[in-house]
Amino acid sequence: MKHLNTEAKQELDWRRSRVLELSSQGYSERQIAEVIKVNDTAVHRDLVYLRQQAQQALQHHIHEVVPEEYQRCMTGIKQTLKQVVEIGNTVSDPKTKLEAKRIAIDCYRFTLDMSTNAGIVSDALKFVNQSEKKINDMQRQTAEETETETGEEATATSGVY
Repeated sequence: MKHLNTEAKQELDWRRSRVLELSSQGYSERQIAEVIKVNDTAVHRDLVYLRQQAQQALQHHIHEVVPEEYQRCMTGIKQTLKQVVEIGNTVSDPKTKLEAKRIAIDCYRFTLDMSTNAGIVSDALKFVNQSEKKINDMQRQTAEETETETGEEATATSGVY
């Protein structure tokens, strides 16, 4: 039984991978279904699932990766600034002093850029929240469509033996 579950999971993973590939190439749901020989509903469910996975990956990136990388960069820039200022204060060669000041100015500029570009992260968070709402709406709609289809099948077959 476990072997069948593994095979079914591998088949589902393959199908979703293929759906993603064809979708990224511009195929419609119906065209994808024709190419991989499954029904439109399966392709639709796969696309909803793939969107959810992308949403989760994006949320992870925005909420965990970006802040950590931001912190690393800020720490690195501050350490570099400290070392450059120390070098600039201890050397006597004017060219080296000017180069140290140029690097220090770059450090300040990068710090300012990183501090003022928080709008990008804010926009990304808004996008994540909006996308999450869209995904929830799509899931609700898919569930309603599935319930409607199931109800229609039951009505069509009732009384027929």
